Amino acid sequence: MEAILDHHPPSDPTDALLRLVLPVEGMSCASCTGRVERALSALPGARDVSVNLATHRASLALSAVTPPSAAVEAIREAGYDVPEAVTAVTVGGLRCAACSGRVERTLMRLPGAVAASVNLVTGRAELRHAAGAVSAADLDAAVREAGYAPVSAEAAAAPDRADGEAREAAGLRRDLTFAAILAAPVIVLDMGGHLASGFHDTVTGLLGTGGLAGLQAVLATLVLAGPGRRFFRIGVPNLVRGHPDMNALVALGAGAAYLYSLVSTVAPWLLPAGAAHLYFEAAILIVTLILLGRTLEARARGRAGAAIARLIDLSPRTARRLDGSGEHEVLVAALRPGDRVRVRPGERVPADGHVAAGHSYVDESMITGEPVPVEKPAGAEVVGGTLNTTGGFDLTVTRTGADTVLARIVRMVEEAQGGKLPIQALVDRVTLRFVPAVMAVSALTFVAWLLLAPAPALGPATVAAIAVLIVACPCAMGLATPVSIMVGTGRAAERGVLFRQGAALQALREARLVALDKTGTLTEGRPRLTDVVIAPGVERAASLALAGAVEARSEHPIARAVAEAARAETGPLPEVRDFAALPGHGVSAEVEGRAVALGNRRFMTRLGIALDPLQAEADRLAGEGRSPIFLGIDGHLAGVLAVADPVRPEARATIAALRARGLAVAMVTGDARATAEAVARTLGITEVAAEVLPEGKVAALRALRAAHGPVAFVGDGINDAPALAEADVGLAIGTGTDVAVESADVVLMSGALGGLLEAIDLSRATIANIRQNLFWAFAYNVALIPVAAGLLAAFGGPGLSPVLAAGAMALSSAFVIGNALRLRRAGGAA
Repeated sequence: MEAILDHHPPSDPTDALLRLVLPVEGMSCASCTGRVERALSALPGARDVSVNLATHRASLALSAVTPPSAAVEAIREAGYDVPEAVTAVTVGGLRCAACSGRVERTLMRLPGAVAASVNLVTGRAELRHAAGAVSAADLDAAVREAGYAPVSAEAAAAPDRADGEAREAAGLRRDLTFAAILAAPVIVLDMGGHLASGFHDTVTGLLGTGGLAGLQAVLATLVLAGPGRRFFRIGVPNLVRGHPDMNALVALGAGAAYLYSLVSTVAPWLLPAGAAHLYFEAAILIVTLILLGRTLEARARGRAGAAIARLIDLSPRTARRLDGSGEHEVLVAALRPGDRVRVRPGERVPADGHVAAGHSYVDESMITGEPVPVEKPAGAEVVGGTLNTTGGFDLTVTRTGADTVLARIVRMVEEAQGGKLPIQALVDRVTLRFVPAVMAVSALTFVAWLLLAPAPALGPATVAAIAVLIVACPCAMGLATPVSIMVGTGRAAERGVLFRQGAALQALREARLVALDKTGTLTEGRPRLTDVVIAPGVERAASLALAGAVEARSEHPIARAVAEAARAETGPLPEVRDFAALPGHGVSAEVEGRAVALGNRRFMTRLGIALDPLQAEADRLAGEGRSPIFLGIDGHLAGVLAVADPVRPEARATIAALRARGLAVAMVTGDARATAEAVARTLGITEVAAEVLPEGKVAALRALRAAHGPVAFVGDGINDAPALAEADVGLAIGTGTDVAVESADVVLMSGALGGLLEAIDLSRATIANIRQNLFWAFAYNVALIPVAAGLLAAFGGPGLSPVLAAGAMALSSAFVIGNALRLRRAGGAA
């Protein structure tokens, strides 16, 4: 896809043409192309519309009055589709919600743009667009156009990003120290008179009035030209472009205080009589306090992102690779699939693989959140980054680098931390016009003081206008959501819960019903032989051996359960001849000269075997949620075997805990109704949808949603993938299939149902934390902007100086981040 601007200079900016070429899916005939052409031609300002059936491309020219995303929507409304892709870039220099909002608006002007999201904390910008419409270079150019710097992929990588954040924090500390040293004399000179009588007269006598003003002017110049330069370097160009941000507000506030004081010092005759006041201390302390706030913010951001840093640190740097000449230490990055490495006690596993030789216990708490080490015999799968505790073993590497489980977890957490929640839509709408509105309120405050306050009002008017600019910086609003997401998803990862999308935090919080699959979710997913009921006069061991021998030839999970139990009880199984399987009925064979058959009631009736002696036992077993299998030997009923998939030990407690949290619970399964209802009774589940195919699970979820509201679905198998995708939020058992995991919004890495409760509690805690932050951020501005403007002072109440405004602004950001950091203790003991 390409997008170019028409080269003819327009007389009106709205005459600029953007040429779009969009891929279109679903067209099959000339009427399709005509429908798409008509839909695109109806767009305001659309010209030269052409749709090619052979190439499946639509081309058109759009005027600036119509965004490119409107063309995509028009094609979809016509019944066709434009395939989408997501391109990401890391943006440096973001400081407030206005910054991220401006980058989003710039990205949305790119051809084919559908949606843009910029995370203030991580700096990650994502653009969802028509496939092929936008390249990484286009995103870089758009970021520069918005006034920010794109960060290279290498520098954006987690370790490098951490280094970059550390350098930024060090730079802030350095500037803060320098500013504080220069601010100290100003504070002493300004506040000394309040602490010691005669101090001000003594200083004035030593330096003279002009000398005192000159000293403050020099100190203020050094602060603004040194540590404060960062605000002017970014804020002034953004102000000139018409896109003011937090830096612009600080630059305006500190700059106005400095210039007013400078004029009062060197040319007081330019001001009205009695209006020549000095506010150098305000300019200096505004810069110092805001640097203090940014330093605290940078430190807190580092703590907020510590979860990813800890995950990355789990991967060792070197490994002991084995070859024909012995053992050699190599970089982990040099390992390749098929390599064999040695892992000693107390070392971390360098890569994903399986145990080739040896035996050990491995601590997998970094993946599952479970602290008990897991036994790893020969052939067992081992995850890179986990801790080998006791024995040593040799590992055959299967996955390295970005393909390892640890790398995928880091990627998922980063993507979740970079996402936006629906709750942030309100913040985006407010901050879109917030900074310009603040500047307007500041200007209005200045004019109101000049018109309504007693003369000379220029000084108080300037102070009030500056206070409004400083106190209303939208840092807290911009940080309220992303910092909480970062801490919450990081904490979840530590607890073995992976939120693959940040939005899943809110979706899970809003769920009103939890629907669970049965097999492998509520049950262990490994059928076991639970009962052997033998007919009178039949020997148990011999009959079980015959049954096991026949079932050993079948691949069915129930058959494997019978064969394993028979082998464990009777030893090696006899040879089988003439094995035959009748799907949906059973199996038969000749074993040691005897005719053996196993199957359901229909199969036994077909073979002419009477079931009356054990029919009651079979009905009892079925009523208890077990699957009865009739055993016939030489044309006579020999017994009834029962196979069941045991319920997970924690399932009943989990269901009760879900109800205690105010959630409805349902079971959705493809198993037989009698078995499903028996398991449901055991667990206390009253709502059951049984004997449903995968597409039937989707229909069942829709019915549950209509009855209860938003639905969360928990599953583990391939047949659960459609339901996981259909649910408002899908949770996959991490030990399940890759298809289920990829279809889910949340992955429970431990495979234990307790992770479901962790996920719900963390989602609720995170959303509650975000709401607290947003309330504080909005309430802070609503309360303090009128105070800063002098509304209370007009009625004899207190005012708010620019210095106090800067301190309040810094504290607001620190409060939001500190509140978010409380999530590091959520979801159980750390």
